[in-house]
Amino acid sequence: MIDPVKLRQWLVKYQNPDSTHRDISNVVNHYQGLQPQQESYTFMDGTTMDLVNLTGTIPVSYKGSTYNIPICVWLIDTHPKNAPICYVKPTSDMSIKVSMFVDQNGKIYLPYLHDWVPGSSDLIGLIQVMIVTFGEQPPVFAKPKVPKSDEYPRFPYDSNTPYPVNIPHPPNHLGHLMPTSSGGYPPYPVSNSNAFPSFPPYPNNFPPFLPGGNNIIPPPVINSGTIKDEHIRESLLTAIEEKLLRRMKEQFLQNQAELQTLKKTQEELKQGKAKLDATLNRLTKEQKDLDKNITIMKDKEQELHTAIEKIGQQESIDVDDAVTTTAPLYKQLLNAFAEEAAHEDAIYYMGEALRCGVIDLDVFLRQVRSLSRKQFMLRALMQKCRQKAGLPV
Repeated sequence: MIDPVKLRQWLVKYQNPDSTHRDISNVVNHYQGLQPQQESYTFMDGTTMDLVNLTGTIPVSYKGSTYNIPICVWLIDTHPKNAPICYVKPTSDMSIKVSMFVDQNGKIYLPYLHDWVPGSSDLIGLIQVMIVTFGEQPPVFAKPKVPKSDEYPRFPYDSNTPYPVNIPHPPNHLGHLMPTSSGGYPPYPVSNSNAFPSFPPYPNNFPPFLPGGNNIIPPPVINSGTIKDEHIRESLLTAIEEKLLRRMKEQFLQNQAELQTLKKTQEELKQGKAKLDATLNRLTKEQKDLDKNITIMKDKEQELHTAIEKIGQQESIDVDDAVTTTAPLYKQLLNAFAEEAAHEDAIYYMGEALRCGVIDLDVFLRQVRSLSRKQFMLRALMQKCRQKAGLPV
């Protein structure tokens, strides 16, 4: 089981500890054969660094059987910005099968690692690509174990072995191995670098059992110098199977890229939907407010029509009679205001008369001085009336 506290301590020096912790937890939950641990990693330039790696086995299906392939995934301190470094870790009874995906040191090369995209690439996708790729070209093969001819072969089994154990069987009277009838897993596939299998002319031992269902392995060729029909048929079947697996892998990678594109489009559509919903809610609120204002305006318009009809039916009234006050103080205030406004108009027209040359400057100054003095007294009177009436000054 993964220790979250210890894992957090390991990821302290990582640039993105939260996303790295989340990525590791997702892998461990899906593939329980992998467990995180911290070890020292040596780079090509000789520098070392304490990094977290995922070590264990992943299930790989090959020719109808499932095998546990041992791997080690090193996470750089910039994860998930940069792709991890991956290795195949064969045990003592395994050998590395060199291919375009695995070199002689066990380092793994995949297009998924080369085209690592931060934000969309993750460890789950990497492990899935490994499973598909290794299902087409296994990265390891089991070293053949030949039992002694003078003793009955033993059946080794170790519950701690993380991969299937090759269980040899005694030869039958036809001179070849019978398929296993036990419920155990078949062994790792034997290395085969060519599309057409080679058959040694003088075999000194019985070939190990190859995974492939209940088929019986044919007896070896005894220096015939020719290739029989069944050999050609087996080679053709192998070539077709490899071609189909290659196409399946290409289709898987294409579907995965399309899936990532669809996910991105889905997120954009969700964001667009949220914006549209917000705009729609705002427009709905504005529509309700507008309808409410229209109703109020119609009511006010109806009131105005009613008031106009009442005024039209009434007799004409004198403006002076219409303006009446409720108290002598208010009447004094009203008269002072009217008189002050009249003085303001008189001063204005005196200025117009001076401009037009109707009166001279001496007359203008004398009259304006007199009107201004009266206007000042009227304004003082209005201020006192307002104070007495309790009105704002």
